[in-house]
Amino acid sequence: MKVSFIFYFFEVVAALSALSLIFIRNVFYGALLLIGCLLALAGVYVLAFAEFIAVTQILVYAGGILVVILFGIMLTTKISGKPLIVEHGNKLSGALVGISFLVLIVYSLVGESFAVGQPSETPGDFNNLQIIGIELMNDFVLPFEVAGILLLISLIGAAIIASTVKSKNG
Repeated sequence: MKVSFIFYFFEVVAALSALSLIFIRNVFYGALLLIGCLLALAGVYVLAFAEFIAVTQILVYAGGILVVILFGIMLTTKISGKPLIVEHGNKLSGALVGISFLVLIVYSLVGESFAVGQPSETPGDFNNLQIIGIELMNDFVLPFEVAGILLLISLIGAAIIASTVKSKNG
C-alpha cells in the first residue's frame, strides 16, 4: 500500500510537471518543471528496481544537461536584460503529433505481456550494475564507443558555435 502510494505520487508529479510545460511561457520555469519531471521519473525507476537507470537519469539529464540549459538561460537573460518568453504556435499540429504518438504507443503496448518470468541465470554473485558493465564492455562496446565519439563531436561543435571568434568573411 505504501509503495503504491509513493508510485502514484511520483507519477502525478511527473504528469503535472509535463502538462505544466505545455502552458508555461517562461523558459526558466519550464526548465525547472523539466527537472521536476525527470526527478519524479527517477523515483519511478527506483520503485521498479532499475537503480542504474534512475542514477543515470539524475546524473546525466537532471544533473548535467538541464544545469547547462539553466546556465545558458541565466546568461542570455543577463545579456538581453529581459526574460526569455516563448510564444506557443502551431497548437493544432502539436496536438495532432502528440495524439498520434500516444495512439502509436498504446497500439504497440496492447498486445504485450508484462508478466514477470524467471530471472535469467547470471554467473556468480553479480549485482545489476556489474551485469550492465560486463554486457556494455563485451557485447556493446562498439555502440558505446560510437556514442562517445558522437558526444565528443557535438561538444566540439557546440564550442565552435559558442565561440566569439569571427571568421574572415563575417
